[in-house]
Formats: sequence, structure tokens, C-alpha cells
Amino acid sequence: MRKNRCFRKPVLLAKIHGFLCLLFLTMCPATSVAEEVRVAVAANFLATLNEIVTTFEQDTGHVVTVSSGSSGRLYAQIKNGAPFDVFFSADVMRPRLMEEEGLAVQGSRFTYAVGRLTLWSPGPTMIEGNGKAMLLSDEVEHVAIANPKTAPYGAAAKEVLQALGLWEPIQDRLVRGENIGQTFHFVFSKNAQLGFVALSQVLGHKVNGAGRRWDVPAHLHAPLRQQAVLLHNGQDNEVAYAFLDYVKGATSLNVIERFGYGLE
Repeated sequence: MRKNRCFRKPVLLAKIHGFLCLLFLTMCPATSVAEEVRVAVAANFLATLNEIVTTFEQDTGHVVTVSSGSSGRLYAQIKNGAPFDVFFSADVMRPRLMEEEGLAVQGSRFTYAVGRLTLWSPGPTMIEGNGKAMLLSDEVEHVAIANPKTAPYGAAAKEVLQALGLWEPIQDRLVRGENIGQTFHFVFSKNAQLGFVALSQVLGHKVNGAGRRWDVPAHLHAPLRQQAVLLHNGQDNEVAYAFLDYVKGATSLNVIERFGYGLE
């Protein structure tokens, strides 16, 4: 009898232990593991996206890893195998090309913002209403623009200067940033007296609208429609889908408008 009881005791303890574990799991569900989405974003939208990312991570517990640069440079990196899940371009052309080239998921492309170009100076008196006059002023030694070949905001700045008849006359004053972020830095650091930058950069936390600016009339350049696309690398990543949906939501749209972008 004693031998029989000794045999049953471990079995009974194992059953009790199993029951307690099951009860614990029922009462305390397992903590979900944060998942990640890797985002490539055009430099003009970086500050705006960072604010959206902050609320997304707080609301969902997921992690967003962001890399920024010119749209052209990011496009080249993605073509060469950079492991991004989502691409926020500063134009329509590159997301469309990605669909055509099989780099992006068909039907995922959408316009997330319409950019606005401004001629900006951190000084309080540099711009007095007439942008063309200031570009020709003897006080201006350097005018910063983004590289028109790789940055959509640079291409727009070139269009503006051509429309004003100034592309050739001020060639010796132009300094080119690799992207709109570097272009902004040229002006912010006062290495250039003026610069064609994104309005969102001037309205962002770093500047808060300080200095003087001439908001470029929209008819002087092609619309800066900015599109995002889900890349093939992210087609099985549920967080990538969730993040794109979040960008389309009311919370994100309010942030986008506050940074000076238009919406379609």
C-alpha cells in the first residue's frame, strides 16, 4: 500500500502543477512581442513621420525603424536589396516604377501628402515679399537647392527658377544638397543666405516658423504629390500593413496638415 501511495503522489503533484499553470495562463495572457516595420522616407517628410511614428508605437507597441534620404538615393538602395518594408517617396514616379519593376505590391501605392516649397532664410529681414528680387540681391551669395536629379523638391526648385528666368543668371550662387534635409541644413547653419526647402521643415519643431519666407506659388512648379508604397519585402509583415493604415487615419492626417502639407 505504501508503495502504491508513493507512486500516486508524484502523479497527483504533476496534475496539480499542470492545473495551476493552466490557470495562470488563463488569468495572465502572454505578453505580445513587439514587431518591427522598416521604413524608408524622403528627407522632407522625416520630422512629420517621426511624430506619426511616436504615436503609432505608443498605440500599438510595435517598433518602427526609419531611414531617410533623397527619394532617388532610397530608390537605388531598394533596387540594390536594402531590406525596407515601406517606402515614402517625395514623388509619384519612383513608387510607380517600383510597381512596374516588381519591387512593390501592386495596388498598395497611395498619395499621403502634397508638398509645398518655400524660399526661406533664418534671418528676420532677408526676404521682403518679392522672392525674385531677393534671389538677385547683392546680399545673397549662396542659394541652396536640393539636387534636381535625385530630389523632387530640387526638381521643383529648378522649375521655379526657370519660370522666373533665373536658372542661368544665378548658377554661380547655387549650392546643391544631396537631399532636402542637407539643403535645409545649409540654410539653417547660415552657409547659404536663402534656400528652397520644404515648408514642413520651416514649420517643424526645429524652426517653428522663425525667420522669413516666400511660399512659392503652386503654379510655378509641378505638384509635389508624395506617394507611399508597400515593398515586396514587407508583403508578409502585418505591422507594415498596420502602419500604412495608421498613416491614412485621422490622427496622422492632422499631423500631416499641421506640418504644412496638403492632402488629396
